[in-house]
Amino acid sequence: MGWRDRQFWLAMAAGPVFWVAYAWLAKQPPNWSGPTNWVGFLYVALVTPVIEEWVFRGWLQGRLLPERFRRTKWAGLTQANIITSIVFVSLHFLYHPPLWAASVLFPSLLFGYFRDRHKGIGACVALHIFFNMGFFWLFAELS
Repeated sequence: MGWRDRQFWLAMAAGPVFWVAYAWLAKQPPNWSGPTNWVGFLYVALVTPVIEEWVFRGWLQGRLLPERFRRTKWAGLTQANIITSIVFVSLHFLYHPPLWAASVLFPSLLFGYFRDRHKGIGACVALHIFFNMGFFWLFAELS
């Protein structure tokens, strides 16, 4: 996967930076006691990231990479990653408020970057699980 990859650990550090920024911007203090609905928490923290990474980075981005979309890069990101991220964000608009749906663009591009970098989804899954665990532990009220 990429346990020795310095960029991977910097990406992991982006999670807590986002959580602090979210608490400040949303004026929502963290809930340090954690979730009350453990089934819901485990679903959004573990199951959802695995499924989403398998579908989006594993299947969709994997299908786009062999085509011309992998050769053209913008700011170090392949077109396959950018297209996958646009689809990923677009589908979030179906279930989330607009600002929240748009806010998944940066993490999606980050996950896609590591998909390209490591030619697999292991790092993407690890990052997605970590980001979701921290966010849903600290801020979500799962019913």
